Amino acid sequence: MSGLILTGADVVTPDGIAQGLAVRIEGGRIAAVEAAGAGASVDLGGGWLLPGFIDTQVNGGGGVLFNDAPDVETIARIAQAHRRHGTTGLLPTFISDDLARVAQAMDAVEAAIAQGVPGVLGIHIEGPFISVERRGIHAARFMRPLDDEAMALLTRPGRGRRLVTLAPECVPPGAIRALRAAGVIVAAGHSMADYTATRRALDEGLCGFTHLFNAMTPFGSREPGMVGAALEDRHSRFGIIVDGHHVHPASLRVALAARGLDGAMLVTDAMPPAGTAMTQFDLQGRTIYVRDGALRSEDGTLAGADLTMDGALRNAMTMLALPMADASQLASGNAAAFLGLQGETGAIRPGLAADLVHLGPDLQVRRVWIGGEEAAL
Repeated sequence: MSGLILTGADVVTPDGIAQGLAVRIEGGRIAAVEAAGAGASVDLGGGWLLPGFIDTQVNGGGGVLFNDAPDVETIARIAQAHRRHGTTGLLPTFISDDLARVAQAMDAVEAAIAQGVPGVLGIHIEGPFISVERRGIHAARFMRPLDDEAMALLTRPGRGRRLVTLAPECVPPGAIRALRAAGVIVAAGHSMADYTATRRALDEGLCGFTHLFNAMTPFGSREPGMVGAALEDRHSRFGIIVDGHHVHPASLRVALAARGLDGAMLVTDAMPPAGTAMTQFDLQGRTIYVRDGALRSEDGTLAGADLTMDGALRNAMTMLALPMADASQLASGNAAAFLGLQGETGAIRPGLAADLVHLGPDLQVRRVWIGGEEAAL
């Protein structure tokens, strides 16, 4: 779309929130952020115009789970469900499963990108190269070593970004370095690795941490654990699930104070109920229940989240006491940088893709644009 000018909302820019600005879109990109003039424009009628949200951990939504049917139709349905909540870029996330199914999921994401499914940036493969002891809701029967066959699959050429979550202690020395050399983004999670082992992984090129605090060794006085390594490191980033169930808000506030805002990304870890009124669903043969806003198995194990990115942003503002500009950075810019896409998206800046979300004064999503094209909500 060309010639679109958006006015009438406070604009969240990399320099803060500005009033009286217009965002001009040409050819699907932001052509200018300039003083609002008298020309033809779309008046948003108040609220905020933000960069579209980027979610690196999306297992499902809109009633479907990626693992259940790893195909283009499922990916499109998940992306559409989250688009209604302001997500303009996401990584469909495939949790621990058979290697053949992992390959099927990778093929599906390749096809979705080739077919132009809006918002699909790549794939997140979470497991099965993780710790049985810290597997959480992941099924133990799928845990396996990162052998030559798995390495060949994970490092094959492909479209989009590829993020792999693994436990550093469960992969051979040099595996993280080899994955990084092939362009794979590597995160640690579901792991028993202590501080020293995590530091070794970071030295090999570990890029980040999947859902900080959850399913990893905690911070302690004499053993800093994986959490301590994540908070100390200034080059990696970590995802945080701000739903009031996965992590106490005070712990997240401490993490942000220790690491700095640029180290964190809001993620949803969304499951099929996200964006629906579902009360339960099946996860690899286990029934998961929606109870008081949390997703739990019969034994109480958390199983992802019933969360969307607009909800995560609102929670960051209320639970973590972040101003809008800071919450927006956690919802967009930091994830773009983590994925190496900061020159393409994640901010309202001339030259970047016109991936935008308009929030009304009530912080609810009003309109969404991906590449300058308004999405049907």
